[in-house]
Amino acid sequence: MAKNVSLREAWSGEADCLNCSLRTSVLFAGLRETDFERIHDPIDQYVLKPGTTLYRAGDPGNHMYTVRSGSLKLVQFLPDGSQRIVRLAKRTDVIGLEALVDDGYQHHAIALQPTEVCRFPTRVVRTLSDENPTLHRELMARWQRALKEADAWLTELSTGSARQRVARLLLRLVRDRESSECELFSREDMGAMLGITTETTSRTIAEFKRQSLLVEASASRFLLDIPNLHRIADE
Repeated sequence: MAKNVSLREAWSGEADCLNCSLRTSVLFAGLRETDFERIHDPIDQYVLKPGTTLYRAGDPGNHMYTVRSGSLKLVQFLPDGSQRIVRLAKRTDVIGLEALVDDGYQHHAIALQPTEVCRFPTRVVRTLSDENPTLHRELMARWQRALKEADAWLTELSTGSARQRVARLLLRLVRDRESSECELFSREDMGAMLGITTETTSRTIAEFKRQSLLVEASASRFLLDIPNLHRIADE
């Protein structure tokens, strides 16, 4: 059972990695019990409210994070003050990987919805990676996955018409899910993900609703017409 602790409480170390329900799918899946016994620093879990900043670009990269539930946006602020969302981090994703090779984080990480994360010291990951080939391979695989995801955002979500971009984003939100239901973010956030204005995003979403490409299931949650969204995305 997940333990909800505040950010202040998290610093004291109260998470139970050995009994984590996601252990088989997150970064430490390949670690042995003896590996955990050698970790003297706390590996903590805590909940972020929507809009909470987990870390900022340029902050010292002392920790890495794995997402247990919810989602965060990785944001790059442009010289004109506007923001560009370069990637979403969802359940089982690891963020802050750049801390392994750089002094600081490259982006702001901000919770989009109630989000539970686990935090672990970067230096511990470096040590375990040097001594555990399985963890090292997993780190490299996740690094490659993050780069591939960033490339996809550039090629899929930053090109084409507004209709195509919105359709592609909606399809990505339900990728690898059994259900076609998804939760929409604010129009401002969606526009920042797609490189279009908030107004254009709102008009496109309204058009998709009129065409029943989005059918409201509950507050902020919609069922997607996946075949027709694919048709629009591939126009």
